[in-house]
Amino acid sequence: MNITTLQYVFGTVEIYDNYLITIMHEGITVIPEYNKDLLEISRTYFKNRPFGYISYRKNSYAVDPRVYIETSKIENLMAFAVVSTHEINISNVEIEKIFLKKPFHLFDALSEAKAWVDKMVNEAD
Repeated sequence: MNITTLQYVFGTVEIYDNYLITIMHEGITVIPEYNKDLLEISRTYFKNRPFGYISYRKNSYAVDPRVYIETSKIENLMAFAVVSTHEINISNVEIEKIFLKKPFHLFDALSEAKAWVDKMVNEAD
C-alpha cells in the first residue's frame, strides 16, 4: 500500500510499508548530493526498521556511481533493486553493483522486484 508520494528535483519517490520506489526524471544525472534526501526519507518513514530501495528505470538518465558509496552507509537499507529492460541499464547495473555494499539485484518486472525486496526486508526483521 502506497503511504505517500514525494516530488524532488530529480524525480518521484513513492513510499510503501517495506520499501520506496524511485522514478527519476528523463535526462538527469543522479549525484551524491541527492543522498541527503534518501537519508531524510529513511529517517522519516523507516526509522529503526529495515527497508528496501527499488529504482524503477522508466526513463533514461545517468548515475554517478559515487552515489552508492553513501547509500551503502544507510544501516537499515537491506536491499536495492533495479527494474529495467533497457540493454544499457543492464550493463550499467554490473558497474553499479561494484560500488553498493548491499544486496543488489536487477529485475525486468516491478512485481518481481517488490517480492524480492519484501523478502529481504522481512528476513532482516
